Amino acid sequence: MSLLRVEGLGKKFGGLNAVEDLSFDIRPGAVYSIIGPNGAGKTTVLNLLTGVYRPSAGRVVFDGHDLTGRAPHEYARQGIARTFQNLQVFFNMSALENVMVGRHLHERCGLVSTLLRSRRVARAEDACREEAAELMRYVGLQNYLSAAADAMPYGALKRLEIARALATKPKLMLLDEPAAGLNPTEALELDGLIGRLTERGVTVVLVEHNMRLVMGVSDHILVLDYGRKLAEGPAMTIRNDPKVIEAYLGSAVAHDGPFGNAIASAVAVAVEMHR
Repeated sequence: MSLLRVEGLGKKFGGLNAVEDLSFDIRPGAVYSIIGPNGAGKTTVLNLLTGVYRPSAGRVVFDGHDLTGRAPHEYARQGIARTFQNLQVFFNMSALENVMVGRHLHERCGLVSTLLRSRRVARAEDACREEAAELMRYVGLQNYLSAAADAMPYGALKRLEIARALATKPKLMLLDEPAAGLNPTEALELDGLIGRLTERGVTVVLVEHNMRLVMGVSDHILVLDYGRKLAEGPAMTIRNDPKVIEAYLGSAVAHDGPFGNAIASAVAVAVEMHR
């Protein structure tokens, strides 16, 4: 049984096929990574999976619902959340308020009761604040419960986006380069956090250039090249796939030769340099 099914997905920008005839399935509870050289179409795929872009062809079926062509808030309502390659944080709010924003789809207070500041509204706001604080603790931000967002370091802001996405109560979370700009210690901690997300019942789609992270957390990997599927399979299969190595290194070396193992082990370094 698949949680997300993508069938023949395509996206054209003018005469450019950014994504072409892409199909894959994601099972519940998995960490499914999408990798590829710069310009391969990875973020375009995430935008198609969240309604930011309307597909030129194909279907997106999530948890039995055909979401193709629907608005982004409908994807979110069905249980799809995401973080962004470039931080999308409300810097004029506190860290806690940023996470509270993520709960807006689950709040049931109307305009009148909100304006009158009814007891129901006050109770709902207290519950929202407490849940947001708990989510911040969950992602390791317990030291920033009273912090302003614009006073937080970059690595903490990455986690803040994850906490805000969790506040939507997602079934599927799309992480767009969450390790970008992190130091090795922060990247290692992110590895553990992704594992805890799946323990919480959240399925993860990871777009990432840090191959050490990808190979460590992924159950399944999809490799894109020029908007098309180049390879797909478990981490060890992808690590040793000659087509994948060639796409990253731009080499026609015979990978069965004496340099094959060296190239296979070097692919992680090459990917991280190819930003």
